[in-house]
Amino acid sequence: MTAEALGTETAVGAITAAARATDLVKLYGSGDTQVRALDGVSAEFAQREFTAIMGPSGSGKSTLMHCLAGLDSATSGTVHIGDTELTGLSDKQMTRMRRDRIGFVFQAFNLVPTLTALENITLPLDIAGRKPDEQWLDIVIDRLGLRDRLSHRPSELSGGQQQRVACARALAGRPDIIFGDEPTGNLDSRSSNEVLSILRTAVDEFGQTVMIVTHEPHAASYADRVVFLADGRIVDELRDPTADSVLERMKSMEKK
Repeated sequence: MTAEALGTETAVGAITAAARATDLVKLYGSGDTQVRALDGVSAEFAQREFTAIMGPSGSGKSTLMHCLAGLDSATSGTVHIGDTELTGLSDKQMTRMRRDRIGFVFQAFNLVPTLTALENITLPLDIAGRKPDEQWLDIVIDRLGLRDRLSHRPSELSGGQQQRVACARALAGRPDIIFGDEPTGNLDSRSSNEVLSILRTAVDEFGQTVMIVTHEPHAASYADRVVFLADGRIVDELRDPTADSVLERMKSMEKK
């Protein structure tokens, strides 16, 4: 299945970054208890690329993702999704941005227990008053292996199946970028591999942009690029990672 067949042909010429942070600072608290979660972070995240963000606990990786996704606001600096700067958006505009151009997959599946898998998948579109593209929805459902689970409620699904439903929900609206915050954190190794393969496919076959926060070298090995944070700053990055190369890089960071 090619990107062209799915209507995601790559444009020729310059490509705007899917997401961009410029001099991003995020402070929590004040006075002696103030924490600088992000300390002047500048980075670009390319379209149609899978990026993993890694770092020790408290390094700022989740804070960076939340600021990029419009779930949290920076103390200073700017965030762009495509050509749109998030800083100046009203609450209503930000809600529309998150609804129409951003997909989310979290460690907690965040499914509505009273809805079927299909109803959970289309929920954001239903709330927005948008009809799903049935052809695209069929492609997503079949590629994620959910065709025979659509009438099941979350309690009738395994953890891996629930996370696949969450991935389908993120893909259903064809967002510009999909953010995953420890998306495999609650899964066994088999289900984890399934979800990571789906996110990899979202990039390779669907032409999506994916960014995840993870602490697992194996999960990061699915990415095109790994960005390492420490003390609120980007300190390193790695292209075409393997689990071993990520682990070595993290060990070297711990020694510094």
